[in-house]
Amino acid sequence: MKQLTEFPTTDLAQITQKGQYVLFFHADWCPDCKFIEPEMPSIEEDFPEYQFISVDRDQFLDLAKKLNIMGIPSFVAYANGQEIGRLVNKNRKTKAEVEDFLKSLA
Repeated sequence: MKQLTEFPTTDLAQITQKGQYVLFFHADWCPDCKFIEPEMPSIEEDFPEYQFISVDRDQFLDLAKKLNIMGIPSFVAYANGQEIGRLVNKNRKTKAEVEDFLKSLA
């Protein structure tokens, strides 16, 4: 999974302009984020049509606020520059919940 810091910009319209992306918002101190993190490689493998981008919510607080990400872990999906779905709340998420969300985008 690429880190948002690996991109030359944090402008999501530019980053997500072509293709399908899932932003994974998390923080180091978040136990629910630590719960889903070990499942992320498997989720990425199950959904190769998406490029997953890791976003440290604390490092990119302005972006999180702009996208109304108040709870983590959270997922925001984009296709060709447009937001197509979000799984945003403060609840712990299971692999099945994240995969059901991603399947619902098709």
